[in-house]
Amino acid sequence: MPYPTDRERDRPWVIRTYAGHSSAQRTNELYRRNLAKGQTGLSVAFDLPTQTGYDPDDELARGEVGKVGVPVSHLGDMRALFDGIPVAEANTSMTINAPAMWLLALYVAVAEEQAEETGLDYAEVRAKLAGTTQNDIVKEYLSRGTYVFPPGPSLRLITDMVAWSVTEIPKWNPINICSYHLQEAGATPTQELAYALSTAIAVLDSVRDSGQVPPERFGDVVGRISFFVNAGLRFVEEMCKMRAFARLWDEITSERYGVEDPRQRRLRYGVQVNSLGLTEAQPENNVQRIVLEMLAVTLSKDARARAVQLPAWNEALGLPRPWDQQWALRMQQVLAYETDLLEYEDLFEGSVVVEAKVAELVEGARAEIDRVQEIGGAVAAVESGYMKGELVSSLAVERRRLESGERVVVGVNRFETTEPSPLQAEGAEAIFTVDPETERAAIEAIGRWRAERDAGAVSEALRALRDAAKTEQNLMQVSIDCAKAGVTTGEWAGALRGVFGEFRAPTGVSAATASGEGAGEIAEVRERVRGTGDELGQRLRMLVGKPGLDGHSNGAEQVAVRARDVGFEVVYQGIRLTPSQIVAAAVQEGVHAVGLSVLSGTHLEVVPAVVRGLREAGAGEIPVVVGGIIPPEDEKRLRDGGVAAVFTPKNYRLTEMMGEIVDLIRRAQGLS
Repeated sequence: MPYPTDRERDRPWVIRTYAGHSSAQRTNELYRRNLAKGQTGLSVAFDLPTQTGYDPDDELARGEVGKVGVPVSHLGDMRALFDGIPVAEANTSMTINAPAMWLLALYVAVAEEQAEETGLDYAEVRAKLAGTTQNDIVKEYLSRGTYVFPPGPSLRLITDMVAWSVTEIPKWNPINICSYHLQEAGATPTQELAYALSTAIAVLDSVRDSGQVPPERFGDVVGRISFFVNAGLRFVEEMCKMRAFARLWDEITSERYGVEDPRQRRLRYGVQVNSLGLTEAQPENNVQRIVLEMLAVTLSKDARARAVQLPAWNEALGLPRPWDQQWALRMQQVLAYETDLLEYEDLFEGSVVVEAKVAELVEGARAEIDRVQEIGGAVAAVESGYMKGELVSSLAVERRRLESGERVVVGVNRFETTEPSPLQAEGAEAIFTVDPETERAAIEAIGRWRAERDAGAVSEALRALRDAAKTEQNLMQVSIDCAKAGVTTGEWAGALRGVFGEFRAPTGVSAATASGEGAGEIAEVRERVRGTGDELGQRLRMLVGKPGLDGHSNGAEQVAVRARDVGFEVVYQGIRLTPSQIVAAAVQEGVHAVGLSVLSGTHLEVVPAVVRGLREAGAGEIPVVVGGIIPPEDEKRLRDGGVAAVFTPKNYRLTEMMGEIVDLIRRAQGLS
């Protein structure tokens, strides 16, 4: 989005909603409706198999297909996703990370097809492609968890994308340095600034050192780097954070990289306001939360977001319906078109209070950036577990503040008395549910795709990809060739897994500091854990598991930390486990309880699979508890199926939860 001169009314930011579900065809219908309602950009939500490089018929994809986004398995899916939407005229954001190169290759291939169909010059269409690939793999190791390859090869893929895009699709932002999930993982504003900018430094250093971009064009690289940030409810601090962000980015790009053009040094960022900060309790309060968070990134002209997408009020309950997303869209439009916000220069220029806060954040972030650089940079700080440990510890501190009441969340730990919400009067109909037939249809569709394509062309394209990956060749064009040949998402990722290997990121749990509501309550539960262990003749052991592809591990990590604090021996192997792997670990470790964390809506598929597996292994007496975003109707089904307890975001007192788990263990073991 171009910036106006100082003498004209500021243009509205790109207005988006983050959307995708079920299938490419159904998501295309949703996009067309949203564009007709005045949305000015598309933000593609891909499902978890696509985000982690699996096809719908892979074992790990079971229960995940089409749940939190749209499955895109091959060129046919991408073609259907943008049917009737000219990509040369669109502004498309794709949240994809590890397979970002692959999804961009599919997008570019569709652009070429559309050019041929309409008689346009393909080079001209390429030059018009505008949008962003969220392609910050570092934060995936720290928070979101949709990484695939080790950090080194992942950085190589990013480098190749950046270098290729600057020349071939110059209006495209090939990477979106994403601090959004860092905040959700517990980052303070200082850490959010420092770790995001450390990632940007790692990417720019890699592109510079690769030799793929001439030094005289490096300013173009810097000018296409964008950021994707989170905006929380402390909106004054959040606004100051963005001013600090802009100041630090200008400083780094000028001093470290010698970029002279101030337009290339301008901080370019988009926003999704804090989804995980929305509450299940009194969810109508989320409407004002969303509006206040939007103000943090729009009030200050000198640090205003150039693209905004808002969650829906009911995302703490489940997937929003089209009407809920429309409400979020209208919030942006009212602010942009009905208010006078865009008519003024920066409202905070010269504010002593704002300047002091910005200076404080800048100073703190500089110090933390220096610490990361001393470790060896962002990649080394990931591999060592330093950044992950810092985030888990920060989140533990925030949980202590929430549980003690120091941090007030209206409707959760204060002002809990409420009237019934008419917004939830429809019960299960108040959220969107994905048809269970979606997965079966996707599996059948990819089977047909494989049967109808040219198998020889696919084999040759994958061979070329593997060969190129073993060299220093840029992998973007061979990925486009794979897309045109009919290669699938799982095959592209599988070929690179074979060359690069896979990676399991540090969990950060062992480095986290103790946390809790208070020493007295923790001591009481710890004594019960010790006493129960003495009665059984062994220390109590609890397995914390993340079944399926859901990488939101913050809750699981905090449960693991608290279980350790109250005296459990904790078995936590991180994310992305099959139910059979969880069952095998539970039996092998001889655990007394299994705790599963699921936020992707697959609880009705993966949790019963664990319960069945334990029964078949002769360990059916082990109580299984589940935490996540689980509607009341599903909670009843899980309990009826043998789950001992269900915890949702309203159950925020972790020490109390540990006490309930001790009770379940005692009953299961026949203790009074």
